[in-house]
Formats: sequence, C-alpha cells, structure tokens
Amino acid sequence: MEVSTEALVEMLCEVEAEDPIAYADLPFGERELRRLVMTSLVERHHAVEAAMSDSDLQAMYLLSTAKLVLENLVLHARLLLLQGQPVDVQSVLASYTLKGKK
Repeated sequence: MEVSTEALVEMLCEVEAEDPIAYADLPFGERELRRLVMTSLVERHHAVEAAMSDSDLQAMYLLSTAKLVLENLVLHARLLLLQGQPVDVQSVLASYTLKGKK
C-alpha cells in the first residue's frame, strides 16, 4: 500500500462528508478516532497482504465490510426500536447501497 495513513484519514473524512457519522458527545476526538482506526487497518493490511492471494485478500475485505455493515445495521435498528420508531430493514439498508446514494 503506497498511500500514507494521513492521506487515507483525509480520504475517510471526504467519504464521511457524504454520509456523516453522528459522533454526538462521545468522549474522544473524531479525527484521532479516524487515525486510530485507519492505522489499525493499514497494519492489518500489511500483515496479511504477503500471505494471501489477491482474490483471498478481496474476499477478506468483502467479508470484513459485510460484517461491519451488518453490525451497523443491527445497531441502527436497535436504536430505532429504543426510540419507539418502526424498523424497515430495506430503508435502513438503502443507505449502504449504490441505489440508496443519490
């Protein structure tokens, strides 16, 4: 991976601008959290890239992304339920799809 962690953090900020994360009043800095997450992911990438074929690496990233989307969807649905709102899985999932992005 040739891109610096700082450049990736900047790209993450740009991606997040399209669909902001509600950090609310969490007790940590948003930028520092992004940097910690990106550093962890870059370290993980370097640890596995030499040991895996490109197709296995792509499968690992797809599976990791699927788990994170699923976990986020479940947390979002739970939050809606706690707020007494109905949960329409298709509506919640739409924000994760290309069709949901306009």
